[in-house]
Amino acid sequence: MAILRLSAVRREIGTLVILDSINVAVAHSDKIGLVGANGAGKTTLLRICAGLDAPDSGTVQRKRGLAVGLATQEANLDAAFVSAPSLRVAVRAGAGDLEQMERRLAELEAAGTGSVESAEYAPLREQFEAREGYSLDVRVDAALSGLGFARSDWDRPPTALSGGQQTRAALARLLVAELDLLMLDEPTNHLDVAAIEWLETTLAARSGALLVASHDRAFLDAVVSRIWELRDRRLETFRGNYSAYLEQRQARDARGRLESDSAEQTIKRERELVQTYRSHRKFSKMHEHERRLEAAQEAAAAAPHRSRTPGLSLDGFNQRVTARSGDVALDLDGVVAGYRGRPVVKVQRLEARRGARIGLVGANGSGKTTLLRTIAGELAPLDGLIRLGHKVQIGYLAQIRAEALAGTTVLETIMSRGGLDAGPARSYLARFLFRGDDVFKSVDVLSGGERSRLELALVGLLAANLLLLDEPTNHLDIPAREALESFLRSAPGTVIVVSHDRRLLEAVCTELWIVAEGDPGATASVARFVGGFRDWRAAVAAGWTPVHPNVAREDGNGHSPACGPGRPAAARPAAPIPAPRAAPRVTLSKDAYRRRRQVVEADLTRLGLRKSQLELALSDPGVQSNFVELRRVSSELADVDAALAQAEDAWLVLADQAPR
Repeated sequence: MAILRLSAVRREIGTLVILDSINVAVAHSDKIGLVGANGAGKTTLLRICAGLDAPDSGTVQRKRGLAVGLATQEANLDAAFVSAPSLRVAVRAGAGDLEQMERRLAELEAAGTGSVESAEYAPLREQFEAREGYSLDVRVDAALSGLGFARSDWDRPPTALSGGQQTRAALARLLVAELDLLMLDEPTNHLDVAAIEWLETTLAARSGALLVASHDRAFLDAVVSRIWELRDRRLETFRGNYSAYLEQRQARDARGRLESDSAEQTIKRERELVQTYRSHRKFSKMHEHERRLEAAQEAAAAAPHRSRTPGLSLDGFNQRVTARSGDVALDLDGVVAGYRGRPVVKVQRLEARRGARIGLVGANGSGKTTLLRTIAGELAPLDGLIRLGHKVQIGYLAQIRAEALAGTTVLETIMSRGGLDAGPARSYLARFLFRGDDVFKSVDVLSGGERSRLELALVGLLAANLLLLDEPTNHLDIPAREALESFLRSAPGTVIVVSHDRRLLEAVCTELWIVAEGDPGATASVARFVGGFRDWRAAVAAGWTPVHPNVAREDGNGHSPACGPGRPAAARPAAPIPAPRAAPRVTLSKDAYRRRRQVVEADLTRLGLRKSQLELALSDPGVQSNFVELRRVSSELADVDAALAQAEDAWLVLADQAPR
């Protein structure tokens, strides 16, 4: 049964049609991903579904009493949230109905035995328990921890948080709320990898409907089971996650091209026949084919026309690279990066060799940007040495630019930075989707995606053979991200990229520098991991940590894929090699391996989440003061620990059975 239905919805802004003939429905348990290019109308559609905007025509039908929540890209906080005394109180208020029931139960219990035995108390308590009111605090704590808030932040007022933290707090409040339909607009924008993975697990386990607009392909694959695609103002639906949608989309486009070619051939043939019969003065035949020609033209005109949206073109990007750097492009020795009196991150020893593709990963606030700015020369190191290799030229793309871009328009900016005339500058900008009057836009009014494309264009004007990129996919849509990935894989020189886009990290990087935070107030450290993003996550599941980087799955040559801060694996003591197994190695087919891996990963995720919930419950004073509840929670935690150990063993066995 549909809880939300849109029929013939149309939305216009002035003379520009944003949405046209939108006909879709959302069922109770649907998990839907909303995709489309920047500017396609995804946010507009979400606002219409949430009731914040009305369509210019068409109808929006909602189930009576439908509870809807929308998390926007930037936090739009209400007065109650802002005035809350602490972050935890503000997030807990998302479950306002449960808090009211909780207060009423407390009033009845405080009033004495007569109130507890009243007709109101028993059904109210049953309803509160059925809605999991007694675990509300556990859910609130899990949401705050999962979204990356340190416990020291929980007591801070919401007004003391940064913009990104407020956006995460607004998301946490919606996650603890009891919503029939949760809608999220780019929820991963302000999250690090750990928080994204926690959010994926939480949303996958959620029972209500979900509608999420996102450019994060790995996130969509993990969470949704249907895709809505906005293209050319129309909406098409697809079954499956993002990868399944991509295959269906390509098949539909191929079929559409064949049908279009066939229609063109039919029209061409009918025109030729009309001319032939006219020249032979066979008018009855001529009129017959004129009717066929008219019908073919009408059918072609009525068929949906899919415009070919121009994509970001990075072919030949960074054309000015002429110098070949030395074998070692960058050498960091005892570098401490940070600010006067406040060291942030320390590197014992790291080097980037020519042609390396390095991903710099870590939690939000761990010091990735600080380290990258120090390498780029924007910050002086507090200690240690940074050595650039022979003929190394740096190209730096900052996440947030400290100074305004030169020039008042896009065209003037490129001309002044690149020393180009207007013609070549416009040709260059066209590859970054600035065409026609777009080149005359003021830099101050550019959208986030346009600004990102302009900054990429500026980096391409540099004669750089060491690219330092800080969140280069911010505000880029999926086709632009894929174009960037393709360029980074084949780019000359060396690349160091900070990103939370797991698909980009996996597609581009062959080595990771892991920024690991220590104790509160301590300086973060950096450990080197040789391998891709998935290899690192598998190694972490097998026990790898920046502190003990050699605890990891070994490769076929008996070497650990991970090695410590900046040193090659051969220079570090090898982990003990287990005794060979008596049984021959079993190798699974790719399909069998993929199915088993999905099962094991789901078990690891589910059990890990339950363990976190139980550990939080053990710290609850109410549980600690109740012997029966404490024994129940402790017993379940022991069972979960045992099951988690079995799942980890299953992961290791499965790794040995992976197809070569």
